[in-house]
Amino acid sequence: MKRAVVFAYHDVGVRCLQVLLSQGVDIALVVTHEDNPQENIWFASVAGLCRDHGLPCIKPADPNAPEIVDRIRALSPDMLFSFYYRHLLQEQLLSIPRAGSFNMHGSLLPKYRGRVPVNWAIIHGETETGATLHVMNAKPDNGPVVEQFAVPILINDDALDVFRKVTVAAEICLHRALPGLLSGDYPQRPQNLALGAYFGGRKSEDGRIAASLTALQMHNLIRAVSRPYPGAYIDTAAGRLLIWKTRLANARAGDSPGIIRAPDQRFYLTAPAGGCLQLLDFELNGMANALPESGNTFNPFGTLQ
Repeated sequence: MKRAVVFAYHDVGVRCLQVLLSQGVDIALVVTHEDNPQENIWFASVAGLCRDHGLPCIKPADPNAPEIVDRIRALSPDMLFSFYYRHLLQEQLLSIPRAGSFNMHGSLLPKYRGRVPVNWAIIHGETETGATLHVMNAKPDNGPVVEQFAVPILINDDALDVFRKVTVAAEICLHRALPGLLSGDYPQRPQNLALGAYFGGRKSEDGRIAASLTALQMHNLIRAVSRPYPGAYIDTAAGRLLIWKTRLANARAGDSPGIIRAPDQRFYLTAPAGGCLQLLDFELNGMANALPESGNTFNPFGTLQ
């Protein structure tokens, strides 16, 4: 029986841990995070899974601290896994396991290396993404690829839709690769790093909708940061406009930029840079699906019309 130390968090961490358990891997230690009270915890708990299965679990602030490294070295693991763990693991940890260290990343590497790859893929209008299991080395997300599984991004999928698909893709990736990892016979395909780039984390203020965006670009941003994320917004003269869900619509001849309430009570947003969106779910200054003073036109990019 192979012994593993697992660094894990989030839904991908839970599902991939369950794959290891189902295949009889001896999980000597799980390292996870303390939940941030300032964060919307909408995902499954690795710590809770560990409690259910009686797995030893720790939540260090620094996984690379000497006492943590010494503890893991003393366990003499065959393998180390990182499943959506948020801290960078240094070489002193990665070199411990005899059979290698492996990371599950939520994109089709080498594309979207780095942080929040699902959100970035949607923002950039990708039509597919997936999960990649790769060998870990000192630089994040650039080790040889062991296994990949792709999933589609449909035109109206939001971040939660895509993340759920990527979670299943990660489970499939690991399930496919695990027999080879356990036997020591698995592929290692070097990445062509020129085909992708690194992306950083995102903050709530990165959801601001600029007037320079086309309707398609607005749609991609809106669905990339919709619930459970903080949302895309425009700060207007009437308060903050939060837009949660849209659909691309045919541009209406003669419409000036802004929001129109059509006679059928549907709302449409014409983008200054071109294109039109139907607004399916939005809030203006906390009021759901309402325009100021019950009007039928509103320009969020300037003054009331």
